[in-house]
Amino acid sequence: MSIVNVGIIMNGVTGRMGTNQHLIRSIVAIREQGGVACKNGVVIMPDPILVGRNEEKLKTLASKHNINRWSTNLDECLSDEQNIIYFDAQTTVRRAEAIRKAIKAGKHIYCEKPTAVGLDESLELASLAYKAGVKNGVVQDKLFLPGILKLKRLVDSGFFGKILSVRMEFGYWVFEGDWQEAQRPSWNYRKEDGGGIISDMFAHWRYVLDNLFGNVRAVSCIGATHIQKRVDEEDEIFTATAEDAAYATFELDGGIIVQANSSWAVRVNRDDLLTIQVDGTEGSAVAGLRDCKTQHRVNTPKPVWNPDIANQISFLDQWQEMPTNDVYDNGFKVQWELFLKHIVLDEEFPWDLLEGAKGTQLSDLGQESWKERRWVDVPELTIGGTVNGEKVKAAKS
Repeated sequence: MSIVNVGIIMNGVTGRMGTNQHLIRSIVAIREQGGVACKNGVVIMPDPILVGRNEEKLKTLASKHNINRWSTNLDECLSDEQNIIYFDAQTTVRRAEAIRKAIKAGKHIYCEKPTAVGLDESLELASLAYKAGVKNGVVQDKLFLPGILKLKRLVDSGFFGKILSVRMEFGYWVFEGDWQEAQRPSWNYRKEDGGGIISDMFAHWRYVLDNLFGNVRAVSCIGATHIQKRVDEEDEIFTATAEDAAYATFELDGGIIVQANSSWAVRVNRDDLLTIQVDGTEGSAVAGLRDCKTQHRVNTPKPVWNPDIANQISFLDQWQEMPTNDVYDNGFKVQWELFLKHIVLDEEFPWDLLEGAKGTQLSDLGQESWKERRWVDVPELTIGGTVNGEKVKAAKS
């Protein structure tokens, strides 16, 4: 057995996602299990250094999880050859500048999404990483959720026949912060700080739709700021400048139509915080974060519209739960393990900065559609690779 220690700069881990999903449930969990065991006898052991602006928070977090490296000086961490990966979980407005530094320092890049505040900057980062020859990846965690994996199995098996449409419902009520503490940080509701549900969630919907059903080709979107006043972490009332809901329709390859509602101002009356219903000629399915239920054409009831008599059909009873035949680990941790294998063993990792740029692109086009009140086409993005033996640069085609 050969142990390979991998130094990882983890910037922004004192935030909600950085602490819970990336540090505790991913990197710390991997260390506690003894590293990432590979088939060739290699064990990859992450060696994180926690980076941020608050010294006290970093010291406390490091001590609590038996991590002996932390710093408030990113430049020093980037100059240390022990650290070969730079990971960024900062707020979106801070991400691009730090990634540029990390690329210039020759570090491999792994980061949260959105990768930048706009498409041009996201493409710039992808191009810089390509030109520098550093490996890079973007968190696309929802692909590894049990419910989504079950849905992907149905797609791959041909269960649906021809897929016709997809309906996505996401969201919950985020408290305003006055009589009950808000579940999300206040910057989410300030456009000037990178907030807004379109930039937050469309990056997710892009990779989910592209990977499960087909590439997104067009978007129609309207946003709304339903809750105008909120209370921040200092108990100060502020005016929300970013949208807290978005109602979108996407057109995919093959004419598949997707309706996607995203809202932090909705009360949940469904099976999960995210539900995805897929309807096809041969069957339908509804997936949540963990579960998935199906209805084949032979089990489909035959309702007849008649509002004058009581409904005779128990529609919910006509669905069958998919069994959980696999063991599902935390999705963030699974993708971290794949990225570490990509760095050390050069195994495939398709979720790179260009894929992250596609998410930013859809967010930008969603905003454009809302502003101009029209359908907007989604152009193909390319970067690197070759055409007739010649290298091509990042471009919007």
